Amino acid sequence: MQRLIVAIISLFVATAATAQGNYAIQPGDSLRVEVIEDSSLDRDVLVTPDGRFSFPFAGSVAAAGRTTEQIARAIASRLEPNFANTPNVYVAVRGIAPADPEEEASDTIDVFLLGEVNSPGEKPVDRGTSILQFLSTSGGFTNFAATKRIQIRRRGSDGREQLITLNYHALSRGARLDSNIVLHDGDVVLVPERRLFE
Repeated sequence: MQRLIVAIISLFVATAATAQGNYAIQPGDSLRVEVIEDSSLDRDVLVTPDGRFSFPFAGSVAAAGRTTEQIARAIASRLEPNFANTPNVYVAVRGIAPADPEEEASDTIDVFLLGEVNSPGEKPVDRGTSILQFLSTSGGFTNFAATKRIQIRRRGSDGREQLITLNYHALSRGARLDSNIVLHDGDVVLVPERRLFE
C-alpha cells in the first residue's frame, strides 16, 4: 500500500513538472527565479505587458512564449560571465495572469509593481492611493534596489508614456515630498537595479 501511495505521488509530481515545463509564459504571469550558486539573486518576477522581466546582471529577459526551462537557460547564459562556471538557474511559475483582467471593482485600480522589490506583481488598490502608500505593499526593497530612482510610468489618453521619478532614499532621510503622487489605473511602478557604484 505504501509503495502505491509513493508511486501515485511520484506520478503527480512528474505530471505537474511536465505540465509546467510545457507551459508557454504569458504577460502578467509571475515567476520564481532561483540561482543555486547565489541565493541573494533569488526573487519573484512579474512578466510585463511587453513579455519581459528584469533580472540582476541579466538585464531585460524575454519570457512571453517561452517555457520555464528556456528562460532558465537564457538567464544562466547571461549570468555566466559573473561566475566561475555556468550557474544553475531554476524558474517556476508562481502565478498565472488572470483570464479576465477587466474584472475589477469600480472603487479600485490596478497598479503594477516590478523590479527590485520583494513582492512584485499586479496590485489592486483603492482609488486615491499615493505612491508612498503603494510602496508599503512592496514587501520591502531588495539589496539591489536603486531607491533614488524609483519610476512611475503612466500611459496618457494620447498613448504617450509619462515618466515620473521619486527619490525614496531622500524621503526616508527626512526630505519633503513636493507633491503627493496619486496613482492612476494601469500605472507601472518600477524600482530599478542599482548601478555598480551607486
